[in-house]
Amino acid sequence: MRKCNVWIERIEFLSCITSRALAQIALLGFLALPAWPQQTSTDLTTKSLEDLMNVQVTSVSKSEQTLSRTASAIFVITAEDISRSGATNIPDLLRMVPGMDVAQINANTWAISARGLNGEFSNELLVLVDGRTVYLPTFGGVFWDVLDMPLEDIERIEVIRGPGGTIWGANAVNGVVNIITKKAADTHGGLIVAGGGTLDQGFATTQYGGTLGKDTDYRVYSKYFNQAQLPGLDGQNGGDGWHLLSGGFRVDSNLSPKDMLTIQGSMYAGREGNPNLTLQSVTSPGPQEVDPGVDLSGGFLQLAWNHTFSARSDTSLQISYDEFKRPDVLDEGRYTLNLDFQHHFSWGQRQSILWGLGYRYSSSHTHGDLSISLNPADLNTQIGSSFIQDEIALSPDRLYLTLGTKLEHDYYTGFVLLPSARLTWQPNSHQMFWAAISRAARTPASLDTAERLNFGGFVGPDGTPVLIGLVGNPHFKNEDLTAYEAGTRITALKRLSIDVAAFYGGYTHQGTVEPAPPVFETTPAPPHLFIPSILENLMHGESQGLEIAANWKVTDRWTLSPGYALEQIHMHLDPSSQDTTSVSAAEGSSPVNSAQLRSHFIFPHNLAWDTSAYFVGSLNDPKIPSYTRVDTGLTWHYREGLSISLVGQNLVRDEHLEFIESTGAATSTLIKRSAYAKFTWRF
Repeated sequence: MRKCNVWIERIEFLSCITSRALAQIALLGFLALPAWPQQTSTDLTTKSLEDLMNVQVTSVSKSEQTLSRTASAIFVITAEDISRSGATNIPDLLRMVPGMDVAQINANTWAISARGLNGEFSNELLVLVDGRTVYLPTFGGVFWDVLDMPLEDIERIEVIRGPGGTIWGANAVNGVVNIITKKAADTHGGLIVAGGGTLDQGFATTQYGGTLGKDTDYRVYSKYFNQAQLPGLDGQNGGDGWHLLSGGFRVDSNLSPKDMLTIQGSMYAGREGNPNLTLQSVTSPGPQEVDPGVDLSGGFLQLAWNHTFSARSDTSLQISYDEFKRPDVLDEGRYTLNLDFQHHFSWGQRQSILWGLGYRYSSSHTHGDLSISLNPADLNTQIGSSFIQDEIALSPDRLYLTLGTKLEHDYYTGFVLLPSARLTWQPNSHQMFWAAISRAARTPASLDTAERLNFGGFVGPDGTPVLIGLVGNPHFKNEDLTAYEAGTRITALKRLSIDVAAFYGGYTHQGTVEPAPPVFETTPAPPHLFIPSILENLMHGESQGLEIAANWKVTDRWTLSPGYALEQIHMHLDPSSQDTTSVSAAEGSSPVNSAQLRSHFIFPHNLAWDTSAYFVGSLNDPKIPSYTRVDTGLTWHYREGLSISLVGQNLVRDEHLEFIESTGAATSTLIKRSAYAKFTWRF
């Protein structure tokens, strides 16, 4: 009872301080001077293709550098891409990235990975928002349903395919997704977005931004959507409809000519359907229905302080606090405190050095039930890390070598070293070549080490109940990857740019499911025989592939952006393994071939037509046929600040299946054809 009271008090405290902050900022904003019109970021389609080589990115080295200096397979989704996509959520935005496998399981659940190994919790993809990780140490993945914010506030999404462990640490194995939001100064004025349709039955965003004095900018927003359920595989109601309400703020303040302080936060609450999920109980070997709905709640507060010593030296400190409550079958509540410090400085004329320290404290409280539980149910963990990276100009403006490593101490496996070496060569302003070798690791999640999952049962010949389940392994190891990558970025014919990346990765200590000796249990009643399987690290393998993205300005009014990805994964069991499912699951959970084609056409009279086509190859485990998704939308800019959009999604087939979660953690429904209308007013 005392733990429950502490948990309730903590939630009330977070709710209180965040609610007061939102109310005060909103009040001050409306009492401030008249709002400025909302500013928009530069449209990259108006730039020359040579200028695109100089687009700034930060996710590869944690400091700004141009694409021409970036030795990584990185794709940037710009604010313009977002506004034209017709997408209403972040998972659908990621479909445009070659090498990203995005599959919708049901209305509120996705499987998203980079370079294969896909699943509801793709544990080798690290996801961040403004540098704050949203990767969950319980499941080893991301709750994409609550990763929600006004898409109009996203400046860009930087997607790295391949390791990013040297900078971001463990779990940045096959990719990093860094969502970077706009500064408050770029969102002055009011914003109202409203719409609805056949699937997205209703959605709305209200936002206001302005200034507090001459050195502080702010914005405050609220967002809501309500999505209908999708049809189940049997044709019945899938029961996966959901709704979510969120609100948040951001304040940017120039404390001095050398100091910038950013404070931001948000809260959310909602409820989503849990479609026809059934789990096993030891007291009744048959399936047991679970609560058909799950309440969602959570929020975060984040502070970032940037200090500039000189043009050659600067530091940043980021502190964040996250908390959520999710009363599903595991019924977890978690809060996390994270601190990150980094210092960047130039050494001499040819070296740029970045080093940093990190600390994370996370406390988890679970209840579980007879179907799934953790032992221990409550766990407090700490992670400490340090990194250093040195960019060396071997030939200024032509040849750069970047060496770095990160040392991280994890609760389960102790110290892990994550080194990398990257080389870029830019012979001229029209082309660059890069190569990289790096090591990354996926540290164990709580489910890997402490899970007890009962997934089947029957009555034995002598009348003794028999339960079949899976147990975690406290000695589960890190899953490692050594990756070799190379690529090129070329601008040709003044209207065509091409980005190509090739990779080979060697995986070791991959997870397997091994049989364990039966044990007789007396609790919970009735007494029963338990036949367990246990998680081990008895699989290894390799992956290789090719990713191509292009941008072709056919005319001044028409732009085409094609992309293609090829990937093959081959896994092998160690001689001592008796696993029968992990190899096929790893090899068959992602398509070998995928492709996309995006078209943007500007008609006279402020009318724009955007169409995106995505081809996804077949999956082998479980068997799912290939499919093609087509989204299209017309946007009419009636006048400055006012636009109307009509969008159709999944137009090829009325219903199709995208993914089946092999673990049974989520029930699949059929993705349905839909359409919606949206009204946007900026003032």
